[in-house]
Amino acid sequence: MVLNISQITEFTLLGFPLPTNIKVIVFTLVLMSYVITLAANFLIITVVRKNSCLYTPMYIFLSNFSLMEIGCTTVIVPKMLADLLSVQSNISFYECIIQFYLISLSGCMANILLAMMGYDRYLSICHPLRYTSIMTHNLCYTMTLTSWITSSLMPLLPTIFVSKLYFCRKKVIDHFFCDFGSLVKLSCSDSTLAMKCFFGQAWIIILTCFSATIISYLFIISTILKIQTNNGREKAFSTCVSHLSVVGIFYGAIIFMYVRPSANTSSYDKIVSVFYSVVTPLLNPIIYSLRNKNIKTALKILFIKERPL
Repeated sequence: MVLNISQITEFTLLGFPLPTNIKVIVFTLVLMSYVITLAANFLIITVVRKNSCLYTPMYIFLSNFSLMEIGCTTVIVPKMLADLLSVQSNISFYECIIQFYLISLSGCMANILLAMMGYDRYLSICHPLRYTSIMTHNLCYTMTLTSWITSSLMPLLPTIFVSKLYFCRKKVIDHFFCDFGSLVKLSCSDSTLAMKCFFGQAWIIILTCFSATIISYLFIISTILKIQTNNGREKAFSTCVSHLSVVGIFYGAIIFMYVRPSANTSSYDKIVSVFYSVVTPLLNPIIYSLRNKNIKTALKILFIKERPL
């Protein structure tokens, strides 16, 4: 028996089925968050590029993290904003696949960079005398380049598998972007291989990077506890706790979304997705960079130089 399957060419993103007045409020809040996120991250990249004193591994990682966040939010949020003002939101099959790939790339990059930044902080705090000999510029650039290459290659296979699925019945995606679970749920072909590939990679990258990040911060906390002065210990703890809060929000969201044995979607998926696509990109530049003393000093110097006489 031969099935007459006709592949659909367009999806409808359900997004947030809210009353119009609530949609306007959500639109305003998301737009403000997006503008602040872009401005803060572009500012960080500009400051790091224009200040030679910030050509250190820590700030190189931070500027790459900012670049990743600009890309991640731009892939998701503008479409989300347009959909909030639309009666019905459509996205073509190929646009959906490209969005899925870019979101996967950004997620992979975020995991790797968080682990690298945790390791950098570990070396800086736990081995300050050996830091410059271990974390050289060559090693930093190699790690950064490796993270971009790895993040670009890892989503390729899951994306190819998803693109080969047939979507011949329902075409409404119960999400505000092309998420893996929502896409697989709509497919009318065998998605076993796609699920094994996607979730296998998700488990490896998320759990490996999460473990590396947590281990780094455990060593950092252990070292901080040995600091003799209360002021020094409190200042170090304040920075460490703020960093861990961002790590906690990010990993809490993606572990809930992707480290599970099936593609079954939950009614909370969209709410959780807002945290790692809107909230964490807003918090990260504030906590990781704009609270940093050297960044604030570099900002003052930059504004003084740019201010007309």
